[in-house]
Amino acid sequence: MSACEVLSAEASGGVAAALRAVDCLAGETVAASFARLFGNSSGGGALLPALTIGLTLYIAFFAIGLLTGRSRIGISALTPRMLTLGLVLTFATSWVAYSQVVWNLATGAPDEIALILTGTPNGSGGSATQIFGDRVDLVFAAIADAAEAGKQPGDAPPPQPGQAVQQGAQAAGAAASGNFTPANVMWLGALLLLLGTVGVLVTARIALAVLLAVGPIFIIFALFSGTRGLFVGWLRGLTMTAVTPLFVVVGGGVVLELLVPVVASLNGVEGVNGRAALALFVIACVHVALMAMMLKVAGTMVSAWQVFGLARRDSDRESPSAAPAAAMAPAVAPVMPGSAAMASGGRAALVSPMNVEVVAAGSGPSGGGATTTSRTAITQVSGGSSAAGLPPMPRSRARGIGSRFAAPQASSRAGGVIR
Repeated sequence: MSACEVLSAEASGGVAAALRAVDCLAGETVAASFARLFGNSSGGGALLPALTIGLTLYIAFFAIGLLTGRSRIGISALTPRMLTLGLVLTFATSWVAYSQVVWNLATGAPDEIALILTGTPNGSGGSATQIFGDRVDLVFAAIADAAEAGKQPGDAPPPQPGQAVQQGAQAAGAAASGNFTPANVMWLGALLLLLGTVGVLVTARIALAVLLAVGPIFIIFALFSGTRGLFVGWLRGLTMTAVTPLFVVVGGGVVLELLVPVVASLNGVEGVNGRAALALFVIACVHVALMAMMLKVAGTMVSAWQVFGLARRDSDRESPSAAPAAAMAPAVAPVMPGSAAMASGGRAALVSPMNVEVVAAGSGPSGGGATTTSRTAITQVSGGSSAAGLPPMPRSRARGIGSRFAAPQASSRAGGVIR
């Protein structure tokens, strides 16, 4: 008989025993799943051909990108690809690396933080969740003693170890039917306390074991950009189920401190103290609400995690929009032909969203009107006074250098010929 079978047989003895059995079964399940997927030192896995095909496609896509010019050979391009390929191969094919890094980070790191936050010294025996389970067992033992002391001689014999949950369910059914005695209210509060502690811890441990068991498959999905979102989602779910026991232990420790004086006052003169039983029920309801809030907070924290830049939002991926053309263009008001600035023989700037056109107007020897246009990137208003009340812009030394070498253009316009 293996060690996990022994712990499973003793799982009904209390909260701590159930948590130890779940942890042992989770470790065995993850190790066996990894061996069946991609194998270990003792044999091969069923998905090794799929891993070979995936790696071949990854290299083929990179080679096609080099041939078509969409990728290039360089340190900035090869380093991320080589690191990704090496990490995927390491964690998908080596159980030692997977267990020492992924398993220890998911299970050991939150537990170590919980030990520090609760003030439990290292080497005290067991993990933070197991120590928390032992404290919950003490609370349930005190509740069972109070229920036994409140029984009359003609009542049923006291419950045996491991039958407290069954008796609490019967009391909850009696309370639901309208028989709200102090003993029934006490057992109903104990059941809510059990649901908020053991229920959340066991559920999180089982979900964490399932995610770790299928982890090598999702690690391979990190190779391709089209399936990288599955890897990001798996990593977020793994993080959420890993930090949930941390929140349960820290928050549940505060609730247990509140329960100590309440449980100590359950034994009344004529049985179970009604006020203490009601206080136990209220604290148990608060504990259930606290656990629901902790799960919501953990989900919110993980959903905002970008996973080292792999999970960018759509708004972050979009390129910043270009500035409006009006803001980029000089603040010069357009001048129409026939205006005061044109009549005075000055120069004005006609600004368009795409280009800038400078128009010079004057009078020739024959009295006819002749205009000369040139396209340049420098806009200037000259002639002593600015157009539309704007101050004159300083003359650039480079003005006209490019226009001297421009090819002459001829076109017809009403009122003169443009050269």
